[in-house]
Amino acid sequence: MKPFIPDTILPTTVVGSYPAQPERTLRSLFDPFHAAVIKAVESQISAGVTIISDGQVRGDMIGVFASKLPGVRGNDVIGRVMPPDRAITVPDTAYALTRHPYVKAIITGPSTLAHGLHLSTKQYRSRDELIPDIASALVVEAMALAGTGAVMLQIDEPILSTGAVSLETGREAIGSIADAVSIPVCLHACGTISRILDDLLAMPVSILDFEGTQNPDNLASFSGKELHDRYIGYGVVDSSSPEPESPEEIVRRIWKGIDILGPERILVDPDCGLRMHSPDGAYVKLSRLTAATATVRTELGVSGKG
Repeated sequence: MKPFIPDTILPTTVVGSYPAQPERTLRSLFDPFHAAVIKAVESQISAGVTIISDGQVRGDMIGVFASKLPGVRGNDVIGRVMPPDRAITVPDTAYALTRHPYVKAIITGPSTLAHGLHLSTKQYRSRDELIPDIASALVVEAMALAGTGAVMLQIDEPILSTGAVSLETGREAIGSIADAVSIPVCLHACGTISRILDDLLAMPVSILDFEGTQNPDNLASFSGKELHDRYIGYGVVDSSSPEPESPEEIVRRIWKGIDILGPERILVDPDCGLRMHSPDGAYVKLSRLTAATATVRTELGVSGKG
């Protein structure tokens, strides 16, 4: 396999969100989250992360997208869902790319969005009918994000592991987005994925990202699976706990991943977003993640950029 990032084995990344720090400035009168985006981006760069995000600081993963979709008012679907009139996350992603060469663009997945909303219209009899229209609306955003120069598009679908959704409907929705862009597509699935791993590996994506610290069965379930050229985002830092792991513990987790997946296909990251942590706590977690990864690279005798 070719390195995902040129000349870099075990590139580090983030799942997405970072603590928001709005500031009261003259510019904040027009954009109260601009300073938060800047700080999130600079913190990730300072921590040495190879592939950063824009920080996803503007709100929760449902509201940020749903609030911009025609057919949705608040948390209620009141009519047919249509593409947004203007880009939702493109400006922040484009800004991040002015500061760092490797940025992932991120959207909330159609199934997760659909199950985060209330059906308040007869337009849809079920969420399975709603999901394809949300996917069609997100295609517009995905294509615009791909045009920024981002190195991948991540689709966040935490709902998939809960058993509350149709994996077939989810696969078709993800496929419609993946087919519309030319950059690699990553699927982030939270929770316990061991029982649905075969379904996830059938998804039309080139990167599968999962939580690795809380459930050892997640990593173990990859043993013996045919992964072809798929890359794996492997969570080695617990995003649910404010306590930072020791670099030695993170090193051990990375080696466990290498034993099963090999070093060439792993993207090292936290389990999930770090939005609920303090800025200092999130920074420590990312700094220790990148330091531990550098240690493993040295032990492997390879180089990396972050």
